[in-house]
Amino acid sequence: MQWNLDQLRQFVITAEEGSISAAARRIGKAQSAVSTAVALLEADLDLELFDRSKHRATLSDAGHLMLLEARELLRQAHALDQRAQSLSKGSEAKLSLALDEALPFSAIKSLIRDIAANFPDLELTLLNGTATEVTDYVRQEHADVAFHLDRGPLEDSFDQRHVGVLAQGVFVPLGHPLLEKAVVRRTDLARYRQLVMHAEDIQEIVVSTKLWRSDSFYTIAEMVADDLGWAILPVNIAADGHSKPLKQVVCSSLALPLLSVRMLWSQGRSLGRSAEWVENRLRQLLRELT
Repeated sequence: MQWNLDQLRQFVITAEEGSISAAARRIGKAQSAVSTAVALLEADLDLELFDRSKHRATLSDAGHLMLLEARELLRQAHALDQRAQSLSKGSEAKLSLALDEALPFSAIKSLIRDIAANFPDLELTLLNGTATEVTDYVRQEHADVAFHLDRGPLEDSFDQRHVGVLAQGVFVPLGHPLLEKAVVRRTDLARYRQLVMHAEDIQEIVVSTKLWRSDSFYTIAEMVADDLGWAILPVNIAADGHSKPLKQVVCSSLALPLLSVRMLWSQGRSLGRSAEWVENRLRQLLRELT
């Protein structure tokens, strides 16, 4: 095989332009140089790519098929070149992100779309789970970095950065008796079952003596929709579609802090350019939601 990519390019351009002379003008080469390149390609392939019995450079039957192959090879060559340039500039070839299921879907959707636009050659893996599960993904080296709701102190084996905040509130299902009260007090909440996030060594805001626990905010939200109790939920999760609409009640004596979102990765591991970009972009998207 003696043919090369430059010959393929000149063959494709000649086919697109319809003549050797037009192809030569387009690429700024002498007509004789383009003619020679196409002739050498035909000789190497042992095929007549053009029917020369006509005034214009008309593709032969074999030429039509080889044009498709040539375009695909040139596309692959361009992709290889782009990947090489990206790697030479310090970008990672791969990135694995672990994402807390409680993060706002709208922000994550925009983030993934923006990653595709800014890092088209990146091999991306997305892992989803609870705050605890995404931490485990990093610990087990299944993920390079994780983004989750701050659920308390991390082990010394992790590094972390604060990325943003999410609002939370007290939610009940549509038709709940608490919605009839002009003012909701802690004693009113204490009368009903509270649905609480389950997490070890974390002090949750507990008001009721009747408790059910789950490790998933989405499971808790569905339990609230099924009228199994009330819960303190991130506002974005309560707003997602559930079997019954959730309504927020305000209890002025129950001061709810903003939920902190953090990025974590294994201590001592350097973050690549794409990981740093993802952090900054998610920070911006969360800021736009508050």
